[in-house]
Amino acid sequence: MERKKQKGHLIKEVLPGSIAEELEIEAGDVLLSVNKEEIEDVFDYQYYVEDEYLEVLIEKPDGEQWLLEVDKEEDEDLGIVFENGLLDDYRSCHNKCIFCFIDQMPPGMRDTLYFKDDDSRLSFLQGNYVTLTNMSEHDVERIIKYRLSPINISFQTMNPLLRCKMLNNRFAGESLKKVDRLFEAGISMNGQIVLCKGVNDGKELEYSIRKLIEYAPLLKSVSVVPVGLSKFREGLYPLEPFDRADAKAVLEMIHGFQKECMEKFGLHFVHASDEWYILAGEDLPEEESYDGYLQLENGVGMLRLMLNEFEEGYRELQERLRAKEIAKCPEELSIATGKLAYPYISRMAKALMNLLPDLHIMVYEIVNEFFGEMITVSGLLTGRDMINQLKGKELGERLLLPENVLRSGEDVFLDDVTVGEMEKALQVKVDIVKSSGYEFVQTIIKDR
Repeated sequence: MERKKQKGHLIKEVLPGSIAEELEIEAGDVLLSVNKEEIEDVFDYQYYVEDEYLEVLIEKPDGEQWLLEVDKEEDEDLGIVFENGLLDDYRSCHNKCIFCFIDQMPPGMRDTLYFKDDDSRLSFLQGNYVTLTNMSEHDVERIIKYRLSPINISFQTMNPLLRCKMLNNRFAGESLKKVDRLFEAGISMNGQIVLCKGVNDGKELEYSIRKLIEYAPLLKSVSVVPVGLSKFREGLYPLEPFDRADAKAVLEMIHGFQKECMEKFGLHFVHASDEWYILAGEDLPEEESYDGYLQLENGVGMLRLMLNEFEEGYRELQERLRAKEIAKCPEELSIATGKLAYPYISRMAKALMNLLPDLHIMVYEIVNEFFGEMITVSGLLTGRDMINQLKGKELGERLLLPENVLRSGEDVFLDDVTVGEMEKALQVKVDIVKSSGYEFVQTIIKDR
């Protein structure tokens, strides 16, 4: 039997001093409608509460309904926090993409790690990338109506037949027509291409970029990211890792398109993720090449931004030393990170030690034994891998870890090992460092 969806939206909290508090709306109440309109999700809610006059229908826990009249400023919020921030169920992805990392997860991990989202609303709210295959005509109309932008799209290829193959969805090619609708309506977008060797690279990549340039500058950026391959690929599409020569070829193509797009639109448009530069053995581009870091969530420019932020913190530290604002404070500490960032973290640590002779920093590269050595980002390191590889090592008075190794807002690693358990296993204090080169400096000198 199909479960009937609960009517209305449960209120989790009412902000102090808000309009909702004045109206005696409380946690546990249910919002039924605004101006006689049922609220489908957060975008409906935000759209309707912009009016200066509102009729808000609330249901109390005992079933009593209150119709409340509100006069307010146009941009004034009611001060309601809902139990479900989206005000709707999260939509999952039904594709079987040949490159999907979730399909490469081992069994036995927490349920949330197996959820594949493909929700256009999360694209706007959180920057998630969507394939368009789960986007209905109703969704497209609402994006245009509410002017939701940018929408982030996983293109993978602009060859419709190849896209059907890569997403294992016979409608994947047809769904590209939704991009035309968004473009015609003036909705800004960002795109990504997960590059798979021998599938959508080479001539196919060149074709896709040329087709995507037709949507610029409303399509602000396109990132090209190498497919992540874990060791759990039994029974999946046979994909091979890229090598140094492949990376150089990809960068040569992207740099050529960047030059062309700069001349046409004044933006670089297509961007290579940091992995390509490391794999090719080439220097990272300067900050100007990233068009304002539009694709940080795809690993495009993260290392350059970190290095630039570090330089800012380093210069500030030099000034404080000259002003004798920092006292000598001998300390030994350690840092653990993934293979991708290791050379850059090591360089930053060496620079600080040169400036502060009483400081000794040990930097350790953690190999991803859980997912396989081809996974090099710190965000996919497990607590158990870090414990196993750091046990018996010289760790000093504290161990610094990047914040992306933890579940958002929690002190738990990807494999459910806690920070406390790591501290007990390694007998060292663990400090979590924000993903910022400036914060890296501040964390190291905080007690000086």
